[in-house]
Amino acid sequence: MPKLNATTATLPANPFQTFWMGGYECTDQLNAFGHRVDFLHTTGHLQRLDADYQDLQPFNIGSVREGIRWSQVEKTPYQYDWSTVQHMLDAGRRHGIQQIWDLCHFGYPDDLTPLHPMFARRFSHLCRAFVAFYRAQRPDDTLIVTPINEVSFMSWLGGDVRGTSPYCVGQGWEVKRGLMRAYIEGVAALREADPGIRILTTEPLIHIVAAPNANRAQRQRAREFDENQFQAVDMLSGRLCPDLGGRPEYLDLLGFNYYYDNQWQLDPHQTLPWANDFNDPRFRPLSFLLQRAWQRYHRPVVLTETSHPGIDRPLWIEMIGRECAAALQAGVPVFGACLYPIIDRPDWDHLTPWHRAGLWDADITASDPGLTRVLDQPYAEALLVAQETVSAAIPKPLTVVTEADVALSLSLT
Repeated sequence: MPKLNATTATLPANPFQTFWMGGYECTDQLNAFGHRVDFLHTTGHLQRLDADYQDLQPFNIGSVREGIRWSQVEKTPYQYDWSTVQHMLDAGRRHGIQQIWDLCHFGYPDDLTPLHPMFARRFSHLCRAFVAFYRAQRPDDTLIVTPINEVSFMSWLGGDVRGTSPYCVGQGWEVKRGLMRAYIEGVAALREADPGIRILTTEPLIHIVAAPNANRAQRQRAREFDENQFQAVDMLSGRLCPDLGGRPEYLDLLGFNYYYDNQWQLDPHQTLPWANDFNDPRFRPLSFLLQRAWQRYHRPVVLTETSHPGIDRPLWIEMIGRECAAALQAGVPVFGACLYPIIDRPDWDHLTPWHRAGLWDADITASDPGLTRVLDQPYAEALLVAQETVSAAIPKPLTVVTEADVALSLSLT
């Protein structure tokens, strides 16, 4: 990978307490069957906050992604119950954990969808209320917020395949516009309430290719699908759909979510194996994809979600470490990587199968699997190796030698 020419001198400071982060599943969406899920309770994280935060210490994880669960905070329009968020804030303070907050992680209040005419107004009001609540008790902390998680994924899930509210088909573009209108108005409200707030986007990082024998039109179609992954961030920056109000200054920290199935062939659909055992020339390493995003926006990048289910977890996290290190060595300002989910979770639609993708698994033989934690030892050992790999690649601060330093050194000799 070639060395970048762009300088990082004007980049904003890295606001994360640690490079490696933990992500706790906090979805509160309506699932495919119209049932409200609440994974903060289902995974037992809310009940085990103190224990979960204590468990992070051996892995030098001091920053975590959490969510407020909009559907639970705002049961009545414009009235907010922050009691659970307060409980979580208190636990973070007790354990010295930095919490990055998702305001909308797949779930909306019962009376709203992204197509509702009041969706953006309600969301921007929520943003203002959250800042007021947070700053009333923590006036000086660095506040990092993800307004809406994975707009690209949610517009597809709810707008094209009836996987969640508003349960549409063929309306993905309209759902995306509705989500991004709220996102942009939310960022404007957050910045007005707190000019120093940090905005962390969290969009899927993917790579879509055509079949090896594809014709010119098919290859062009695959390129268009691949390019569409940037629509949400382009809207936020005002490059696309400027009528929504996006601005370049709304881009701050570019979070990308990357999983084992994020690279695929378009027609017919076929996942490109993540280990690339067959040396498929169409496959791109994660470091290449991170560099592409950096070159497109010239904002710091963060791997905001990554994990692998089952026995390949150690190999996956070792690859993540190598690829983050490769991106750093190529000059890409990678600010962090988040293990998501750090504790296992079940399926959204069928709540009994657990994915076995966390650093800690649930004991599925227990009466309440969410209240158990079983450390996956091979994953834990591989994580420590990955941490060393990345640590060696993080640029060290330059030491400025003054004339006084030289004089002192000579006097000592």
